[in-house]
Amino acid sequence: MLPIDPARIDPDDIGEETATLEMEHDEAIEHVRETCEACGFGIPVEFSPSELLNEKVNADRDPYYVLGACNPEMADRALDESRRIGGLFPCNMVVWEEEPGVQHVYHLSIMRIARLVGVAPDNDEWTEIIDETGEMVDEFFERL
Repeated sequence: MLPIDPARIDPDDIGEETATLEMEHDEAIEHVRETCEACGFGIPVEFSPSELLNEKVNADRDPYYVLGACNPEMADRALDESRRIGGLFPCNMVVWEEEPGVQHVYHLSIMRIARLVGVAPDNDEWTEIIDETGEMVDEFFERL
């Protein structure tokens, strides 16, 4: 039994954001990467679960790509407050193909989730981190 009822979680509680891009998958990945960088996020990690699964277990998955976004200043501040936050690093931007020429971009806030599940403190500094990273993500989705 889960301690939290997922059906009762508001998307705002976890900072869920989505967008649809009308472009090819590789073009969308590059667009997301460039937009992340323009908004202050580096991309230290990225990979294609679909390619991996298609190769390893013949999954026949449609294109699916994860860009691990990170703002070093925010990550450093978050680690000062909670060493356990690293278990959720990095902040992922996920791109999957809905259909050819239509890509879905998905993100949720690891900072909000960490507080929600008790991995991070419920204090003023963490609230500032949530607010500031939220503003960066909002800018990302506006520019996207």
